[in-house]
This record gives sequence, structure tokens and C-alpha cells, in this order.
Amino acid sequence: EIALKNTEELHIQRPPEYYSCLVRDLEILGWNKVAYVDTSLTTIKLKAEDSCGRQHLITLKLHAKYPTEPPDCLVDFPVQFAISWMPQNSLIDIHSQFLAALESLKEFWDAMDEIDGKTWVLEPENPTRSATTRRIAIGNNVSVTIEVDPRHPNMLPECYFLGADHVVNPLRTKLNNNMHLWDPKISLLQNLKDVLEIDFPSRAVLEESDFTKDCGICYAYRLDGTTPDQVCDDPRCGQPFHQACLYEWLQGLPSSRQSFNVIFGECPYCNKVRKSGENE
Repeated sequence: EIALKNTEELHIQRPPEYYSCLVRDLEILGWNKVAYVDTSLTTIKLKAEDSCGRQHLITLKLHAKYPTEPPDCLVDFPVQFAISWMPQNSLIDIHSQFLAALESLKEFWDAMDEIDGKTWVLEPENPTRSATTRRIAIGNNVSVTIEVDPRHPNMLPECYFLGADHVVNPLRTKLNNNMHLWDPKISLLQNLKDVLEIDFPSRAVLEESDFTKDCGICYAYRLDGTTPDQVCDDPRCGQPFHQACLYEWLQGLPSSRQSFNVIFGECPYCNKVRKSGENE
């Protein structure tokens, strides 16, 4: 019933004033800033370029009472975007506010673009402009996940290390000891290098296969969009696993023991006791 009602609403003709006002606003804005208009003139995509040449889109869903009612705005931003609207406003006002918002996020996108271009980002595989996290490869089955504040991109981000304890514990120690060296005046990537005292693997020198290994249980690298994020702590083993695979494996072992949602059991490869949490 809801679907049928929505379909009926789409075919309701809007008053002539709506179309004449909209076409006038599009002409004032300039058709060179329009990326898409649907046949019913209810959905419009406007394009803009920030000062670094990055292309961005804003999707507008217009209501029948436009311009009395503001359109719904959809953007690929890491922060909320709300327009300031008065009945006398038009599309050119939305485009101006869109441009101002792009410039306010310039430093954030600069920092993320440098990381995407100069390091191996394991996740997300194809980051959107709204993505604030990156899982960056450090070495063989060792990585760090950072959560960047889009309003303060050059400040120390949240850091979560993934890998065997004997590898990630020294990294955690360096982070804690060198935290005072963080300098907001230099780039996020350079700060990470200085504080962790490492050089991240470069796309120009290494291939992804040089520091990634398939899960030791399902023998795949990607499983439902995730990569292996659990590693055996034994330095002689170091086999990686998907968290979901390891949890399911340990559940089936008679020798495993469970405490709340954490299971303790033997590594499938070297029999070293390790743990896996359902939502670890």
C-alpha cells in the first residue's frame, strides 16, 4: 500500500509555478553546474569543484511547494550538512553553501588523500569522501586503523593496532612514549611516521600481496568485505584469520572454553592457545 501511494504521488503534476520557478533558478545558477536532472524535475544533482580540484556532487530532492519549502540535500560528507533556507532563496544559495562546506573540509580530504595515495589502505577498499577511518598496512599481517576527526584532521587520531602481540606491543609503546611529539602543523601521515618511528609500505615499491595473507581457515582474503584481522601471537606462526572464521572454528573445538562472548582455544596451525570475541 505504501509503495502504491508513493507511486501515485510521483505522477501527481505539480503546479506550473513550480516548474517556471525551478527552470528560472537553474538558468540563474548556470547549466554548467548541473550534473543531472530527472524527467519529472524533482531530483537534481549539482556539481562543484573544491580549491584542490576534487569533484563533488550534491543531490537535491525538491518538494511540490518549492521554493517555500527547502529541498532535501544529500552529500558525501563526513559531517552533517544542513542548509540555511528562506522562501526567497534559490539553487544558487544552496550551491554557495555547498562550496563553503567543501572548503571547510579541505584539510580533512587533503590528509586522507595523502594516506590513500602514499600508503597501502586495506580497508575500506574504495573509501568514500565521508569515510573517516583507514586501516593502513604496516608490515606482514600488521596494520593500524585510524579514526580521523574531520573537523581537526591534523590532531592525533584514535589508533587501533591489529597483529600479533609481539609486533603491535612495541608500536603501542612508541605511540604512548612519542605522543608529545605530535605536531598539528605538519601532515597527518608525517606525524604518524614520526610518532610510530616507521615508514609505511609504499604503493610505488610493494604490491598488496607482499604484506597480506589469506585467512588460514577459509583461505580467502576478503570475506563479506572484511580482511583478516586476527593473528596468532606465536612469532613462529603468525597466521592471520578473519575474526568470524576464528570464532566459528573455536566454537567447534571440544577443548575450547568460553567466558561471556570470548572463546579461548588452540590456533588451528600451531596449537597455541588464543582467544576470539564474537564482536571483538
